[in-house]
Amino acid sequence: MSSSDPAMTETPEAGPDGGPHQSNTLMGTPAPAAKKEGTDWWAELKAIFWLILAVLAFHSFIAKPFYIPSESMMPGLLKGDRLVVSKYPYGWSWVSPSFHVLPPMGGRLFGRMPERGDIVILTPPGKTSDYIKRVIGLPGDTLEMVAGTLYINGREVKREPRAPVMVEVDPNVPCELDGFGEHRIQGADGKTYCRLPVMRETLPNGRSYDTIDMGYDPRVDDFPKTKVPAGHVWVQGDNRDKSADSRVPLSGDGLGGAVPWENIGGRAEFITFSLDGSSQYYNPISWITAMRGGRAGTSLRPQEGKAP
Repeated sequence: MSSSDPAMTETPEAGPDGGPHQSNTLMGTPAPAAKKEGTDWWAELKAIFWLILAVLAFHSFIAKPFYIPSESMMPGLLKGDRLVVSKYPYGWSWVSPSFHVLPPMGGRLFGRMPERGDIVILTPPGKTSDYIKRVIGLPGDTLEMVAGTLYINGREVKREPRAPVMVEVDPNVPCELDGFGEHRIQGADGKTYCRLPVMRETLPNGRSYDTIDMGYDPRVDDFPKTKVPAGHVWVQGDNRDKSADSRVPLSGDGLGGAVPWENIGGRAEFITFSLDGSSQYYNPISWITAMRGGRAGTSLRPQEGKAP
C-alpha cells in the first residue's frame, strides 16, 4: 500500500474554531511544579560536627583565649584581661587538648623548654584549672629568695625601683585595704587609683619585666636554696605578695615547688581586650562601657636586653 493511500494519511483533529487542534505541550502550558525536597538534617549535623572539631583542634594545638582571673600578674596583667596563648612554642603534652581530656603522662611531642621570663599557662599537679605565671628557673638552676631578693645560681637578680603604677580602681581591681596599708589615692582627674610600688627585675639572660613588691612577707619573700629538677621549671607571679606560685605549698593553693614541664599548656602572647568587671550579660551596652581602653594589642613578651 502506498504512502498516498487515504487510509494511511493522518488528519489533524479540528479545534473549536475549525482549525487544527494544538496539544497542551505545544501551547507552552507549564508542567506541574517539582515537589520541594526537605532539609538534609544529617548533612547539616555533619557540617556542624566538622566545624566544632576544627575549632577544638585549633584551640588545642595552635592557640586559645585565656582570661586573667586574679591579681597575681600585676602590674603587667590585670584581672579581666583577655589574651591569646599560643600552644605550639614548647610542643604538646597531655595538657594541650581542650578541657584536659587526657590523663597526666610524661613527655612532650616536639618539646622545647621555655626561656626565663616567658609568661606561661600551666596546670598545677593534681588539678585541672589553669594558672598563669612567669618562668624564673630552668632545670639545674639553684634558686633562693632572701627578704624579697631573688638569687639564681648564687647571683643576685638585678632589681631597680620604678615609678609607682597607677591603676584605676574598678570592680576587677578594687584595691582593698591589706596588711601593707591603704593604696587608694584620688587622681587629678577626680578618679580613684590604686598606687602600687614597682620594681624592674632583670634575669640573667637580660630579659626584664616589672614586679610589685609591697613589702616584706616571710611567707613568700624567703625560701631556702632550691635546685630545679630535670624536666621542671620554677615559676612566680609578678605580684610577688599576692601570687600562689612555686613558693607556695599545694595546701595553700600554690604549686608546691618546681612544676613538670609537661604541665605547661602554652605561652602568653598579647592582650586582645580587657573588661573592668562592670558588664552585665543582659545589658549589651554594658559590654562596651566595661571595656578598658589602651590595653588591646599589648605584647606580653619581656623586654630583651644585655644580660647583667
